Amino acid sequence: MSQLSMTQQEREEFLAALHVGVLAVDRPGGSSLVVPIWYRYTAGGVVEFNTGGASEKVRLLEQVGRASVCAQREDLPYAYVTVEGPVEINKTDRATRIDIATRYLGTDAGTAYVEANPDDDEIVVRLRPTRWRTMDFSKL
Repeated sequence: MSQLSMTQQEREEFLAALHVGVLAVDRPGGSSLVVPIWYRYTAGGVVEFNTGGASEKVRLLEQVGRASVCAQREDLPYAYVTVEGPVEINKTDRATRIDIATRYLGTDAGTAYVEANPDDDEIVVRLRPTRWRTMDFSKL
């Protein structure tokens, strides 16, 4: 293990903290789709994010069945956690949409965002981490 790697507890706490995630999904025969996402994670659980059911993300996730998510700290000392694993796709509910939106925008703005953007085909993606990659430059 590199001296800059995170312990299991450190990586789970980092991933659970507020970061904009970056989702990567393979495109068969082409470059990967890489897009920012809002997500939520609880230690020992799955990474969850919402998206429109007709999106390219969903089409590729259904096709490939797995993805990667990276969360990073962009200020010194730099750090990141990347997880890879299989995904499960389900219909989402209003409570999940509000919970993830308020995590990033606060209670009032998050709720207003969901109310202003009703989406009947919205789904929730759950990525179960099976592989972790970490780096924390504060350990130098």
